[in-house]
Amino acid sequence: MLALALPKGSLEEQTLELFEQADLKVLRGAREYNPTIDDPRIGKVKILRPQEIPSYVADGYFDLGISGADCVLESGADVVSVAEMPYAKTGSGTIKMVIAVAADSSVKEPEDIASGSRVTTEFPNITKAYFEKLGIPVKIFFSYGASEAKIPELMDVVVDLTETGATLVKNQLKIIGTVGEYPTKLIANKAAWADPSKKQAIEEIKTLLLGVIQARGRVLISMNVAKTDLDAVIQALPAMKKPTVSSLTDSEYVEVTTVVEKKGVNVLLPKLKAAGAEDILEIPISKIVK
Repeated sequence: MLALALPKGSLEEQTLELFEQADLKVLRGAREYNPTIDDPRIGKVKILRPQEIPSYVADGYFDLGISGADCVLESGADVVSVAEMPYAKTGSGTIKMVIAVAADSSVKEPEDIASGSRVTTEFPNITKAYFEKLGIPVKIFFSYGASEAKIPELMDVVVDLTETGATLVKNQLKIIGTVGEYPTKLIANKAAWADPSKKQAIEEIKTLLLGVIQARGRVLISMNVAKTDLDAVIQALPAMKKPTVSSLTDSEYVEVTTVVEKKGVNVLLPKLKAAGAEDILEIPISKIVK
């Protein structure tokens, strides 16, 4: 059975929702940080700060964990990257680590930052490597949070994570560069990954989680089409792959089934009807397992 570490904080809500949709609902009792998952493959669950999870997974306290790629890189933890999980605090996507300065600063790009500038960040190792690559000696100060509030009175530059940049703008800062983009990751302990039974369980959980992510924003559509109109309907139909076309018994019609993006389906359905599709069904999808 696997020991699993899940992130608290900004990734917590989206992670718990993902697990529930994957039929791996996290059940919380009186001990909030020691929940359970009613699944024979998972024996222990802990909810921890994402910054701590990579090291705990590397050291064998957990077989499997979810954390940001930024936390994995910052910690230097030697773990197996099982899969990228493209979701963040507010939904799908990745987190960016950016460089920001006061909005009224004359600095327009990272190369303009003066030697000896004070840089505040929760990611000193990544930040140090970044400025060393630029060849700019700076003074790096570890931040315990609210990094953007320290500009410009205490610090000159902030290196921080953002999805939209709205918080930085709200605090009268401007983004002048990007250090990198860091997706959420499913990571595993090396020894657990080398264990055939644990690896199989990890792969099965990965399949369920990625199946949910693949299905997000997509729907299944099914329709009946006269054989004479089939080419016109297929031409109007955007699809992940070629649509499935099934003959109907004793009929001049076929059934056409495919997966499409939910966004834009309100425009697509009238086009399909105009091309000759009939009895069109739009069906929600909970998982797509590739």
